[in-house]
Amino acid sequence: MRTGVTRVLLVMKGSGALHGAFKIFRRNHHSVGIIGAPFSKGQSRDGVQLGPDLIRAAGLVEKLKGQGCTVKDYGNLTFEEVAKDETTGRAKRPRAVGQANKQLSEAVRKIKNEGHACVMLGGDHSLAIGSIHGHAACGTQLSVVWVDAHADINTPLTTPTGNIHGQPMSYLIHELRSKIPVMPNFSWLKPCIAAEDVVYIGLRDVDPEEHYILKYLGIKTFSMTEVDYLGIAKVMEQTCDHIFSKVKKPIHLSYDIDALDPSLAPATGTPVVGGLTYREGIYITEHICQTGLLSAVDMVEVNPKRGGTDNGVRSTVDAAVDLLLGCFGRVREGSHSADYKIPDP
Repeated sequence: MRTGVTRVLLVMKGSGALHGAFKIFRRNHHSVGIIGAPFSKGQSRDGVQLGPDLIRAAGLVEKLKGQGCTVKDYGNLTFEEVAKDETTGRAKRPRAVGQANKQLSEAVRKIKNEGHACVMLGGDHSLAIGSIHGHAACGTQLSVVWVDAHADINTPLTTPTGNIHGQPMSYLIHELRSKIPVMPNFSWLKPCIAAEDVVYIGLRDVDPEEHYILKYLGIKTFSMTEVDYLGIAKVMEQTCDHIFSKVKKPIHLSYDIDALDPSLAPATGTPVVGGLTYREGIYITEHICQTGLLSAVDMVEVNPKRGGTDNGVRSTVDAAVDLLLGCFGRVREGSHSADYKIPDP
């Protein structure tokens, strides 16, 4: 698919949501900066650090360029090992996670300041701490759309597992600041998003403590029950109603591959049955692209050591690539170059 046309939702109502009929116009040019974060210490299962290079090897850069994007690949960050990384509260390996996320925050901030939409390839979902922080550090308020089977909003004191990949949102939300203990290697981090600017899509494995936090903060959530009841188009319409109700802020899309059903994406550390279909997962990215406000994307938790078979790994990696292509202008109807003409005989 080459530079050409795409479909964009046109009619803007008073709430700022995107509604109505589609209109054809030339697709916006996307400048994309990619950073790999091969990091696995936010959880306990080896292999997720291999995700970034697998996603690249599946042709991500070439395919983005093929649909008209300019791409700069910043390579992978290198993370130092941390000795004697004792648990703090219930949180495991806080020093390694804090140090890695500080590096990532600085890298994302650099990519954004150089004018690109940032794609962070993980690694586990603890990396959203640094990715979102670095994005917000550019001086703008963000809306966060979190697509995941899990809420990842346990605090270091509520977590049942201790794995920080189940906690990143609690570090980032202003309203939870008083609930976070002092953590080694986290002194650089200040909360940077408001609870009202967060929307979850795809939830189906939420801890009781997380359920309480979500209700306590009044965070907008669409579990798989709502996805089933409303349909994904209505879910995305209501998502935009919510995040654009006051001011249209840049969107940070944090996409855990386990949001998809394990039949599509089995190569991940914590699969949960009953997830998004391929079509639902892609529609989310297409709709957010159409807003024109997508500013950064996380693609995390691809773990080739958990796929069971080569086909399972390939299916998961291919899904991750397709989701990212949807974020930056791929349209399933096809497209054509603006100057194409049918040849005369």
